[in-house]
Amino acid sequence: MKKSVFARALFAGILLLSLPTAAHAATEDDGYTPGVDGSLTLAGSEVAGVCDNDVPWIEYSVVLTDTNNKSTSHTASLVLSNGSQSTTIQLGALDADGHLDGRILWPGASIAADGTPTGWPGWAFVDGSWVETNDNFAWTRGDISAKVVVNPEIAVALSYPPSSPYCSARPDITGEPAGVDSEVLAVTGSDFDALPFVVGGGAVLLVGAGLLVAGRRRRTN
Repeated sequence: MKKSVFARALFAGILLLSLPTAAHAATEDDGYTPGVDGSLTLAGSEVAGVCDNDVPWIEYSVVLTDTNNKSTSHTASLVLSNGSQSTTIQLGALDADGHLDGRILWPGASIAADGTPTGWPGWAFVDGSWVETNDNFAWTRGDISAKVVVNPEIAVALSYPPSSPYCSARPDITGEPAGVDSEVLAVTGSDFDALPFVVGGGAVLLVGAGLLVAGRRRRTN
């Protein structure tokens, strides 16, 4: 009986002593970077959707850590997907240090020789005007996932650059906005230039009426 109690106490003591070691291992695992193994990873790689002069770009920075030279490829690509559609964008070859930085046009975007935008994803130029369409990589402007692929690969956050007062990653749509009264537009347009003259004429009439009343009062007195 005493041996049994002693054995149980010894086992409990060993179990308690092992807890700090397990906790330490868990702490180390929390800092683990996903990859094929600890010496082959794309940790630190980033991409971002950027609007520059009304042109949508994807800026990228690829970092490959390959301590034991296990990677079978040194060419990077970016894969976009919305679950039902996907496209692969070739980024280029990594340098000797495993790095690659640059930017590339967003799928569906195009520019002229001088850098001005000539196309946007989900838009088509039809009969002299821009119209929205489901073609030309329109799906890439929605909810998408992205990953950088070399060997290994890593998931990265990416979304289409939103429009701002300083940059609009979409065509400039001209014409009268829907639901706006043309008479209101006329008042805020060319008729607004005549407003000072109307106000000035009203002021003259008021002054003239005041002088007339004053003259009548003098004659009455």
